Amino acid sequence: MDGGNLTGSFFQRSVVLICQHDREGAFGLVLNRKSEGKVGELIVADMPDALRDQAVYLGGPVQASALSYLHVDPGLLEGNVFSNVALGHSLETLIELAEANPAGQQMRVFAGYAGWAPGQLEDEMKRGAWVTHPATVDLVFNAEVEALWRGILLSRLEWQLRLLANAPEDLNWN
Repeated sequence: MDGGNLTGSFFQRSVVLICQHDREGAFGLVLNRKSEGKVGELIVADMPDALRDQAVYLGGPVQASALSYLHVDPGLLEGNVFSNVALGHSLETLIELAEANPAGQQMRVFAGYAGWAPGQLEDEMKRGAWVTHPATVDLVFNAEVEALWRGILLSRLEWQLRLLANAPEDLNWN
């Protein structure tokens, strides 16, 4: 999540779930940028109404037309993101998941993503651009989106982060 050093960028006050991180770089999805659009408005396909009516989140500034989704599967002890949480990109699989469990499926659909070249995220971390926080199913799927960034900072012990959580978005307002 933004540590307060990304003012004026897409990532200002963003919470990013790092889904993949290896020697080829990093891939993440912004969790707290909900768009006005619904899945059924952006994707033309036969799908269950529950999926059609789901909000689309802005996953990041890279490839705004790229589809990604996160879903919870309690039987998936070793998800490809973290325990019980999997990342997918296939529209066909997304529709199959929605059809298999139309009402109770915890799922988030994203347009675009955040990407870093090899070593880029590590350099940004060294500069203090990002603050790390453990991911949980509740933070990814159940937290109030608008309050997610602030809530995570307030849960931290470091006084500087708690101070940042209460600072206005534009310091000129101070």
